[in-house]
Amino acid sequence: MKPFPLVLSSPSGGGKTTIAKALVAARDDVGYSISATTRIKRPGEEHGRDYFFLSRGEFERRVKAGEFLEWAEYSGNLYGTLRQQVTSVLASGRHVVLDVEVQGARNMRAAYPEAVLVFVVPPSAEELMRRLGGPTGDRAPNLNKRLSRAVEELAEAPRYDYVVVNADRTEAVADVAAILDAEGQRPARNPDLHETMAALARDIAALAERLNVEA
Repeated sequence: MKPFPLVLSSPSGGGKTTIAKALVAARDDVGYSISATTRIKRPGEEHGRDYFFLSRGEFERRVKAGEFLEWAEYSGNLYGTLRQQVTSVLASGRHVVLDVEVQGARNMRAAYPEAVLVFVVPPSAEELMRRLGGPTGDRAPNLNKRLSRAVEELAEAPRYDYVVVNADRTEAVADVAAILDAEGQRPARNPDLHETMAALARDIAALAERLNVEA
C-alpha cells in the first residue's frame, strides 16, 4: 500500500495534537511530522519532540529557501510543516500524520492531493472553554481571540474528508484509526491490486474449468 499524509485540524483546544501523538504511539505504520513554530516554548516542551522552536528570522529564512510545505501565522506566531519531515516519513513506508490549522490543511491538499483531511471538533462550546482553561486560566488574555478563531475554523469543516467529535480521547483516536485503515483499502492506494485481482480471477476460472471437466 502506498503511504499517504493524514492531516488533522481543529480549533485550539480541540485535541488534534493529542490524537495525532496517540495514534503514532499506538501504530507502527504511522509517523509524526513535527511542526516548526516561532512561539515561546512552554514548560515541559522539548525542541525536536513537540515542535522545532525557531526564531522568526530563522523561520523566514527557511520559508525563502523553500523548506516548508506549508506555513501560516496564528495568534501572532508562525507555524509550518517542514518538507523534509513529511518526505522522510513517507519514504520509510509509513503514513505521516500532521496536526495543522485550516490554512495549512488547504496547502497540504494542494501539495498532496491524496492526503486525507480530518477535522476534529469538541463536543460542545462549554467543553472547548474548559479545555482552553476558562476565563481565569493561563490563556485567558487570548481566550476571546481563540474562541472567535474557532468560529471561523468551524466554517471550514465541511471541506474536510471527515469530521470526528472528540468527546472521549480513546474513542476519537479509534475513529481516526478506522479512517486511516479504510482509506488504506482504496484501490488507488494499492498499486499491486490489479495484478492481485487478475491472479485471483485466473485461479477462479481454472477452478471452474476443472469442475466442468470432472462433470
